Amino acid sequence: AAFFLLPLARLVAAGWEGTGAAGYAAILSEPRYLAALRDTVLLSAGVAAAAVALAAVVGTTLARTRFRGRRLLVALLTLPLAFPGVVVGFMVILLAGRQGVIGTATEALTGERLVFAYSFAGLCLGYLYFSLPRCIATVMAAAEGLDPALEEAARTLGAGPWRVARDVIIPGLAPALVASGAIVFATCMGALGTAFTLATDIRVLPMVIYTEFTLATNFSVAAALSVLLGVVTWVALAVARVFGGNNVAAQA
Repeated sequence: AAFFLLPLARLVAAGWEGTGAAGYAAILSEPRYLAALRDTVLLSAGVAAAAVALAAVVGTTLARTRFRGRRLLVALLTLPLAFPGVVVGFMVILLAGRQGVIGTATEALTGERLVFAYSFAGLCLGYLYFSLPRCIATVMAAAEGLDPALEEAARTLGAGPWRVARDVIIPGLAPALVASGAIVFATCMGALGTAFTLATDIRVLPMVIYTEFTLATNFSVAAALSVLLGVVTWVALAVARVFGGNNVAAQA
């Protein structure tokens, strides 16, 4: 109780101090706070969808294919987990910043420098970079547990590759896909380091919270926004548990 509930209770109380319930009502009526919440939810949902789609293909392929260097490839795919958000943001700048590799290449080819590190696309790229390994590892474990006899039975009954994937593989992987998507969504909702490094124009909610309690010294608003962020993330995880079952509970 002291470890889990006391900090949460203190956070809720900090949002209540000064203006009481009006403080929580204010963040739900302030346009800039609602815009930050909307952008954060859309960003997190988009990254989660992209990560799940890519991991479904990559994870299933790696789980079923044996080739030389497979273990090294799997180890390299998990390497982004070792980097903090600040480093990931710096890597995005080196790739798609004003002096980045992509900008230099596009300027040589078209005469115009393509820069998107500081935009919504750059932030998505950074979040996807450190989120994808989590999805791949989860999907690989689930794919290795699928019963090959079910696929063989479907093929024997005349099902083609696409129908086997639709009716056998995807339903079998569904709990793992929901679980990994929920974890990616929750991670992106609270990610700060990458957005802070990119100094993006997209005002995600963690950045707003950081600004409120460091620059504005508005602790009550920062606490209320933190509670809002936690509630939205908790609701998303709860919905994922309903559709994903024990797999989501174990991952979350």
